[in-house]
Amino acid sequence: MSLRNNDEVIAAEIASNDADLVVVTENGYGKRTRISEYPRKGRGGMGVKTVQLTEARGYLVGSRGVRDGYQVMLISTAGTVIKVPVEDVKRLGRSTQGVIVMRLRGDDETVSALAPVVEPEETNGDAEAGDVEPADA
Repeated sequence: MSLRNNDEVIAAEIASNDADLVVVTENGYGKRTRISEYPRKGRGGMGVKTVQLTEARGYLVGSRGVRDGYQVMLISTAGTVIKVPVEDVKRLGRSTQGVIVMRLRGDDETVSALAPVVEPEETNGDAEAGDVEPADA
């Protein structure tokens, strides 16, 4: 992939056509778009537009390949963390601006990260996840 001046890669992953791509900007805007809407590009390409950036929306801070049933966390510079089901993020076309997915409190607060919500694995015993078995004396 060829990058222009001041461009940077913020995420990379293997995607399938039946998944969605969720993107979030620093000012709390986001959207999800079907992976099938992105054309394949060859080696050395400049990529394709995924969001219409404006000063009000800010720069992209994260992206994630998701499917229905997934959840993502949005984390702000002020320490606010919210968990969002991906179905609550509006599905829009590739070159749209997105909609508000996180309301920020102050002028200085921005979204700093987008992360997957990973649920704990279920245990096979009667103990609840996180329970500690007593040690034998």
